[in-house]
Amino acid sequence: MPSSTSTPGTDLDAAVRTRYSEGATRQVPELCCPVDYDATLLEAIPAEVIERDYGCGNPSKHLQPGETVIDLGSGTGKICFIAAQVVGPAGRVIGVDMNDDMLSVAQRAAPVVAERIGFDNVSFVKSRIEDLSLDRAALDRRLAAHPVRSEGDFAALEQYIAEQRVGAPLIADDSVDVVVSNCVLNLVVPERKPQLFDEIFRVLRRGGRAVISDIVSDEDVPEHLRQDGELWSGCVSGAYREDLFLAAFERAGFYGVRVLERAAEPWQVVEGIEFRSVTVEAFKGKQGACLEQNHAVIYNGPWKQVRDDDGHVFSRGQRMAVCGKTYAIMTRPPYGDAITGIEPRVPVPVEQAGPFACSGDRLRQPQETKGADYRENVGPSDTCCEPGTCC
Repeated sequence: MPSSTSTPGTDLDAAVRTRYSEGATRQVPELCCPVDYDATLLEAIPAEVIERDYGCGNPSKHLQPGETVIDLGSGTGKICFIAAQVVGPAGRVIGVDMNDDMLSVAQRAAPVVAERIGFDNVSFVKSRIEDLSLDRAALDRRLAAHPVRSEGDFAALEQYIAEQRVGAPLIADDSVDVVVSNCVLNLVVPERKPQLFDEIFRVLRRGGRAVISDIVSDEDVPEHLRQDGELWSGCVSGAYREDLFLAAFERAGFYGVRVLERAAEPWQVVEGIEFRSVTVEAFKGKQGACLEQNHAVIYNGPWKQVRDDDGHVFSRGQRMAVCGKTYAIMTRPPYGDAITGIEPRVPVPVEQAGPFACSGDRLRQPQETKGADYRENVGPSDTCCEPGTCC
């Protein structure tokens, strides 16, 4: 139980720090949730990293060449080193962790991996994953040079921190393509979890995405389990309830939230509550003005109707009117495979477009997209026939 001189949050933080410092010096099997990785991508990674890395999924399999990636709670760096090979020399990977012992293993391995794969595109930084603006390694150096011994020293430290956040944030706004994490979000104490999702959203560029593997529960976790430091640091009792995990992305402003992978069997069961691994993907980019540019989309099925995160209802086979922003969202992942986009025959420049009323749903008449004066006659197309044949 928490002592009378501490708070639950600080007790849980301490439990995580102690558990993972131990995990950096020796293998702790109970922190592992079995995951299959591409064996060829593991060949370049030192055994020390693989033996002392803990997770419940593999978000790196959902990356693309050339992307800039942040790994939250990177530990000894395994996911970073796998991701480095996936994004290739044109990409970049930044591992973020708060545990000095874990960072030491990762930083020791980085030049070894770079030599083996033939390029160096991985770096590691010290920061809380829910506070990506503050460089904690720089803060450590500042405190070593300027210890806090008085109220004046404390005021100067506060000013330094404020200036760093604004003038030199560790991870800048809108600066990365993908944020990944592997079984770490659940370690953040409840009162800081909303900030965590806000930070993920902040650092992603428009059109970027989060790919997060984590442990979720099928029921609410009671308070007595949440205050168990062993269960918390073991990635169990800090888990979101599964539906609330998805809702947390939506609250932060993400769209297109979907479950990419969900373990059929629970990793652990505690007091009848099932804890299992999921990998969730969520996209940034629905913010902005809704402009009328005569776009339409057709939902291809199989459902009779679907509703997006902004409340638009798309009926199967119907030509639905949408604004230019919604059109761009609906015709790319994760919706693109289910949507046929219909662009206006004559594009409407943004500077000439009026506001589009996104509240409510209406059909787009073909004449709106083609233009009211469209009266052309076009003969049969031969694009669907093999040369020299008759359809």
